[in-house]
Amino acid sequence: MEKDQTSQILGQAQLYSQQIQNVAAQKAALTMELNEIKRALEEVKKTKEKFVYKLSGPILIKVDAQELVKDFEEKENMVNLRLKTLEKQELRLKEKIEELRTRMIKVAPSSKDDEEENGR
Repeated sequence: MEKDQTSQILGQAQLYSQQIQNVAAQKAALTMELNEIKRALEEVKKTKEKFVYKLSGPILIKVDAQELVKDFEEKENMVNLRLKTLEKQELRLKEKIEELRTRMIKVAPSSKDDEEENGR
């Protein structure tokens, strides 16, 4: 029974580890996006022009600079919120892995004792 339990725990730990890697990749992508937004926001705030050009697909569109600032600030807030959500998810996954580690420690000694009792 303990070997099945050990295999199950290891499988869960491996799954959680893969999920952590996925979350880390998503966080990296969002961090890059956030940095781009911040740089663009900074540039638009610096300009004294009333209108600026915004890339929309393959074309440039003339837009009000203040409206673009608002758009960038909303995007920045959204990305920050998504990052916080991913950080919480990553923390929960790490806690689950730690719980599995604790369960493994409890299961492993008893299976070793069983092997010694059976003369292995």
